[in-house]
Amino acid sequence: MAWFRTLTRMSATAKTVPTAPVASASLLLTSLRNFSTGTAASPAVEDRPPPHGDLGPTGGGEKPRVVVLGSGWAGCRLMKGIDTSIYDVVCVSPRNHMVFTPLLASTCVGTLEFRSVAEPVGRIQPAISREPGSYFFLSNCKGIDAKNHRVICETVTDGPNTPDPWKFNISYDKLVIALGAEALTFGIHGVKEHAIFLREVHHAQEIRRRLLLNLMLSDVPGTTEQEKSRLLHCVVVGGGPTGVEFSGELSDFIMRDVRQRHAHVKDYIRVTLIEANEILSSFDDRLRRYATRQLTKSGVHLVRGIVKDVEPDKIVLDNGTEVPYGLLVWSTGVGPSSLVKSLDLPKAPGGRIGIDEWLRVPNVPDVYAIGDCSGFVESTGKPVLPALAQVAERQGKYLAGLLNRIGKAGGGRANSGAEVDLGDPFVYKHLGSMATLGRYKALVDLRQSKEGKGISLAGFLSWFIWRSAYLTRVISWRNRFYVAVNWLTTMVFGRDISRI
Repeated sequence: MAWFRTLTRMSATAKTVPTAPVASASLLLTSLRNFSTGTAASPAVEDRPPPHGDLGPTGGGEKPRVVVLGSGWAGCRLMKGIDTSIYDVVCVSPRNHMVFTPLLASTCVGTLEFRSVAEPVGRIQPAISREPGSYFFLSNCKGIDAKNHRVICETVTDGPNTPDPWKFNISYDKLVIALGAEALTFGIHGVKEHAIFLREVHHAQEIRRRLLLNLMLSDVPGTTEQEKSRLLHCVVVGGGPTGVEFSGELSDFIMRDVRQRHAHVKDYIRVTLIEANEILSSFDDRLRRYATRQLTKSGVHLVRGIVKDVEPDKIVLDNGTEVPYGLLVWSTGVGPSSLVKSLDLPKAPGGRIGIDEWLRVPNVPDVYAIGDCSGFVESTGKPVLPALAQVAERQGKYLAGLLNRIGKAGGGRANSGAEVDLGDPFVYKHLGSMATLGRYKALVDLRQSKEGKGISLAGFLSWFIWRSAYLTRVISWRNRFYVAVNWLTTMVFGRDISRI
């Protein structure tokens, strides 16, 4: 256990007090040797890297450095599997945790606590917290200088009293781009300003605050019937797994909690799911029909249409229909981010970073791309893989093994490893899809493709499989315990509706 390991290290340190200061100073000097500021170095040893400094190239006596851009499914699975006896690991991301996205919708309505779906990067790869040459930098990538093996970064700051952001460079021996994707808005006016995306923990927190605020405001004297109806109208745009799961969780929250604790407004709150085509288009036809029946039965109003404009209090559909809303959640899929589009790297169809069968960026030495930001180039003859967590996780696991093999063969340094046998290329096999509908109902589709044959289940058994599968997929035992306790607490006492 963590506390026992800490106590053991403290005991060992106490026994070696006379030599510890010398060893610590030597270790710190080695760690800081890579940082440069472009000016004369101070003889004093600082407690942290100098501001506005760079992380320079690794020396001959140091381990080669793997720089990972991103802390999503792909990047974190890679960091978990990388051999830190071979490489130093540097992670660059604007968040210091990984989000377990399949359970994110449950946090919006209080089924789960937010910390249950967030796993700190330092727990996924402990070397980042312990090893002198491994780091986590809370920063955004601003560009890649592939010729000089450098990444240009800028620090992330939050709030008026924090330091102004500054740029710095990180030299790499191997670079893994796992920048993920961003929500698609299709250029529709007002989406970014008024809709909430469900991709990060802070999105779920904002949805929860907005939902509970509208519930309370609608009960205040002086609120008109029309305004009350608008405030309590929750609109979800996008009928994919995320949109359907959030709609199911929200309808379950309304049926089981709101109607008991907000009796004065229980007849006003409603959920509308808008989709241009069929909901859950990748699932079996029988499962789609079952999902439609269950959502309708639980009070979700299904509307087929295309959003043309988003205003602060209503959306306009392609047929001219105006839909007032108090909460608008946008879940229409993802696409390449503006940063990915701007990088001077080969591109796959759709604008993703192009990769070959071994997840390497063609003609760019020592650069790899995994996850939602990457796709096979046309010359491979392979289709671009879907933006799914299981794809990203599988790519991260494969690339970790590949980099370990290269490092053991002596190819971990920059511009080396060209002669190393890379082994079998990456092959993806779809394991199936799952989605919860709320009210102890879920869908499990285990077909490898939409046209293939396989097992497809719906109902309570699928709900049990869904919960069991995701509970085992949560990364740490700590978070598995959190999730299990949250589920049990919600089942016995109901959801927490405190607005914090």
